[in-house]
Amino acid sequence: MRRFSLPVLALVCALLPLVPAAVRADRKEKEEAAPSVELQDEAGRVVRIADLRGRVVLIDFWASWCGPCAASFPMLDDLYRRRHGEGLEVLAVNVDEERAAADRFLAGRPHQMPVFFDPKGVSPEAFRVEGMPSSYLLDRQGRIRFRHVGYRSSVGPVLEREVGELLSEEVPVAKP
Repeated sequence: MRRFSLPVLALVCALLPLVPAAVRADRKEKEEAAPSVELQDEAGRVVRIADLRGRVVLIDFWASWCGPCAASFPMLDDLYRRRHGEGLEVLAVNVDEERAAADRFLAGRPHQMPVFFDPKGVSPEAFRVEGMPSSYLLDRQGRIRFRHVGYRSSVGPVLEREVGELLSEEVPVAKP
């Protein structure tokens, strides 16, 4: 299993604001199914991404040492609070190797969105995360429809539009 190097991810996180926004956000030309991963929340409960089919899911990978992650965290929680009742799930996945660092980050940031922990980096590896933060927006069928690497304030309105688009799509009816 490939481990994410803290110095490498920190460097990528620091350099992302220099990359043009068009390179950092894209719509998948070929929609692909989200990797089948399990995540553990703050209470130790396990959630499988596949079990969330039928809902729009925003998975955001973040780390305590990432400045853009700290900036995006309140925006993601606000999005969750406003759109959860419409069918949006937000999964904030921390990738710190030490839980204490994540706990310190969270202590100063009240939130309602669920937070998950992946200190071994299994889920970011499965999603082929390129930098911090990285967000993946899944449609109701569990397909990756949008991806964002890095964060600027301009990402918030884009995510809002993309979430609205996916929430407005018809829910597929299962055939008997």
